[in-house]
Amino acid sequence: MIGDDYMRLAYLVVLLVALGGFLVTDFRNRPGQTSRQALAWVLIFVAVIAAAGLWGDVRDRVAPRQEIAGGGRIEIPASADGHYHLNTDLNGTTVRFVVDTGASTIALGRKDARRIGIDLDGLVYAGEAQTANGSVKTASVVIDRIKIGDIVDDDVPAVVIGGDLDQSLLGMSYLRRFARVGIEGDRLVLER
Repeated sequence: MIGDDYMRLAYLVVLLVALGGFLVTDFRNRPGQTSRQALAWVLIFVAVIAAAGLWGDVRDRVAPRQEIAGGGRIEIPASADGHYHLNTDLNGTTVRFVVDTGASTIALGRKDARRIGIDLDGLVYAGEAQTANGSVKTASVVIDRIKIGDIVDDDVPAVVIGGDLDQSLLGMSYLRRFARVGIEGDRLVLER
């Protein structure tokens, strides 16, 4: 254990002793009411744990995710923020992109680049890109494999953004690989 771990453990022990002491003292004075209150808190705790476990299912119903229709067709519903988010498999790792027709290429954030196996220390930030927040340095890379449903592309050029990029962008250099990029209602449709 590290020093911080010991402090957390000590804090939890003090908290449990204080809580346990209160419950024992209160239980002696009012056993029925204390039991009901303890049971209510246990049920609240279980409900919070259950809600956290079901959050993924609820989120998928409220904000549906992309649908791979097969035959090279992908339908991406607009999210609550008005953007189209696409989950892709990059070099065996799931990366969530914002589909951005205003971006000229695939722009990876440093975190996503690291996750897919790109060595950030070996990159040379020789390029430059204009963003809504000004210009940023970029490093050219090649993504070994991009997979979206049954669509697979190998050796795809991209850039890693030198500054902060909260979410990677799927830009026009990749979208041009599709025969059709269109909007149907509240869905972005990509077809090969």
